[in-house]
Amino acid sequence: MVLKRAAAYAALFLFGWSACALAQDVALTSRDGGVEISGTLLGFDGEFYRLQTDFGELTVDSSGVLCDGPACPNLQDYVAELALSGSSTMGAVLMPALVEGFAQRAGYDAVREDVDQFRFTYLLTNIETGKLAARFRFRVTTTDEGFADLLANEADIVMALREIRPTERQRAREAGMGDMTGLHRSRVLALDAVVPVVAPDNPVRSISPLDLARAFAGQVTNWQELGGVDAAISLHLPQAGTGLGQAVADHVMMPVRLALADDILRHPLGTALAEAVEDDPFALGISSYAEVGNTVPLVLTGDCGFSLEAGRRTIKTEDYPLTAPMFLYLPARRLPQIAREFLAFTRGPTAQVVIRRAGFVDQSPEEVPIDLQGNRFANAISTAGSEVPLEELQRMVRTLDGMARLTTSFRFEAGSIRLDAQSRSNVQQLARAMEVGTYDARRILFVGFSDGDGPSGANRNIALRRAEAVRRAITQAAQTEDTRRVTLDVDAFGEALPMACDDSAWGRQANRRVEVWVR
Repeated sequence: MVLKRAAAYAALFLFGWSACALAQDVALTSRDGGVEISGTLLGFDGEFYRLQTDFGELTVDSSGVLCDGPACPNLQDYVAELALSGSSTMGAVLMPALVEGFAQRAGYDAVREDVDQFRFTYLLTNIETGKLAARFRFRVTTTDEGFADLLANEADIVMALREIRPTERQRAREAGMGDMTGLHRSRVLALDAVVPVVAPDNPVRSISPLDLARAFAGQVTNWQELGGVDAAISLHLPQAGTGLGQAVADHVMMPVRLALADDILRHPLGTALAEAVEDDPFALGISSYAEVGNTVPLVLTGDCGFSLEAGRRTIKTEDYPLTAPMFLYLPARRLPQIAREFLAFTRGPTAQVVIRRAGFVDQSPEEVPIDLQGNRFANAISTAGSEVPLEELQRMVRTLDGMARLTTSFRFEAGSIRLDAQSRSNVQQLARAMEVGTYDARRILFVGFSDGDGPSGANRNIALRRAEAVRRAITQAAQTEDTRRVTLDVDAFGEALPMACDDSAWGRQANRRVEVWVR
């Protein structure tokens, strides 16, 4: 009976609170005195208590109960608590810049207090009232540590430079945190990339993805093999537990089933890696795009003559094959209102400016006119053969003439029809833009492309089905969009417009895509 009546006070959703608060026993009593719930206070978001009880975790509306115990919060002078943990690449510059940008826009004074080299706190004070409104506590280490803190209930948000691992996802689900890959549990905050770098006085300026993997596997050991001088290659990578270090293993080594060599110099910070490579003319490193420093990024090449350089636009479109999205992961529990406002701010136009100024790649769509894409069409003509007749190229040019390509693109997980992480985020982004009328009275064309592996007719059919799948996903996500205000069409040209060489897994992945064109 007690459980049933207690459940009547429980909300149907969960919420988060900083694990920095002490977890202590409290008693919540209904205002008529008829029901008492005892347990460990896990959190309070200004409206709801979250308790661990003998009956499991309960969420209780504070307006209907009185709290008794040393851990009970002050309801009059409530201070929101938010704990963030994870990637040092995100926590060192990007997240502080976003917190300060949010505070300035929302009317708060933000003061940073450093605890040690891994921890700091932002105190957000309401400028009008002078009252402390929130503490945003950061623990900046690695992506692995961020997920460990989340699973230990010591973090509300994980800053990650990789997707959550299946084991982490399963443990989070078992802990009642929901599906961390669900629609509202993860989001792409900004974009980064895995970039091979060398010292300024190293003559090598390009490398194939395969040679890059072979070098870090210890199979290529001398610069002569890469077109350089006769000297041994010294290898530099981020620390193994970092998201970027794991992205190297996932995106550089795994596609060719190679393991990293044992004699690689590891660096805990991206800035330290860049400095070490800059000072060593025989060094080869893999860096974050935002942390290349004074090193020289290498262009990725292939036997077919195509080259791909890491840049803001090629990373945003995922045309650069080693793009690394920067994630925020949130458990299925309610966050304080100011935290929800901060997360909403990170998706807005002001935040995109902050992201760019911090050296990372934002997600605001850009329109690239067809007139500025001559190189892509020149590559299409140079590689065309019997599989791609002139008539198909002419049809493609006629179809896209007068249109502009959005930097929003869609790609799929290897061997799957499931959109990759960045593309799932792009679905929500494009759907929101349609809902607010950005593309009213315009035509949006989803154009499917494929790699060149297999018959051209079959490839075009696969590309068309993927384009149709993207259109369905956008339509389903844009729930408040009046589809009569915008025209959504699909087409496909298969292997007619390759972005990279088909002789590698990286190239084929880059070529399998759905582009978005607008008129």
